[in-house]
Amino acid sequence: MTPPPVHPRVTEVARILREAGSSGEVRVLPADVRTAAAAAAALEVPVGAIVNSLLFTAVGQPVLVLTSGAHRVDGGKVAALLGVPSLEKAAPEVVREVTGQPIGGVAPVGHPEPIGTLVDVELARHPRVWAAAGHPAAVFPTTYEELLALTAGTAAEVGDGPSTPATGTVDGSPTPDVAEAVGT
Repeated sequence: MTPPPVHPRVTEVARILREAGSSGEVRVLPADVRTAAAAAAALEVPVGAIVNSLLFTAVGQPVLVLTSGAHRVDGGKVAALLGVPSLEKAAPEVVREVTGQPIGGVAPVGHPEPIGTLVDVELARHPRVWAAAGHPAAVFPTTYEELLALTAGTAAEVGDGPSTPATGTVDGSPTPDVAEAVGT
């Protein structure tokens, strides 16, 4: 029996990873893994080592937040980092339009246009993290440092847990480099 054809988005993500010098090989799983818990179970890794790729809009601009599967994004915290009044989760059709990829399979790379990206500092706790590769059944391993480099992303605390002073300012005002990095 021949394996099913690889989705074109997965091929594109694999090409970008190769060209960037990434050592991570795209892996196609036997079934879709649309949640961090499902991906962690399939890969036999901690859920915190799964990269959730979530698209938001801030003042009409897309913002990609790459967060640890171990927690949720704190929209208020991210909005404050960006210096905007609020953050809205993008609708599925907006996700596909902006990223070219379906929810559950949004890769950190391979989008039609560059997207300002925040990378959760919690991912640095894991020597290897796994991110979607353009399709809900495709993933690739990488490191926190490589994820920052691949995406030209900005390290940020985005989770709903307690904060440590890795980003932002003491008085809660936006960190200029974060807001500038994602174009808000």
